[in-house]
Amino acid sequence: MYNKILVPTDGSEHAVRAEEEAIYIAEKTGAELIGLSTVENNFVKGLPLNDEVYELNNLLKENTKNNVDKFEELVHEKASSVSVRSIIKEGTPANAILETAEEEDVDLIIIGSSGKSGFDRFLMGSVADKVSKSAKCSVLVVH
Repeated sequence: MYNKILVPTDGSEHAVRAEEEAIYIAEKTGAELIGLSTVENNFVKGLPLNDEVYELNNLLKENTKNNVDKFEELVHEKASSVSVRSIIKEGTPANAILETAEEEDVDLIIIGSSGKSGFDRFLMGSVADKVSKSAKCSVLVVH
């Protein structure tokens, strides 16, 4: 049924729930899991490159790498037979998810809900909402 499942992760509680759901589905279907974490550093690009900006960018990249490493560890811990690999991209999360889904020809995206509500959601929108409205494949949003 599913060959490739894309699992965006930001290390949040909602993302971990989505990761666990993805592992369960991959174990049942034999699908490959692709973990994706995005370095959202667009604001850095407009700043002059100095030591503080350089360090901030490195911290963001390190945090992103930790997110996919933890996902891979979780997969190996819960379902050692499931194939998993990770991708790290820079940019906005929704765009990175949609681009990766197309590039990797995934069958399913499993994403955690944002947990935002009210005014924050109105202003920023939800990555999960943007992905579910624009993806060309099925999307499972885990609450």
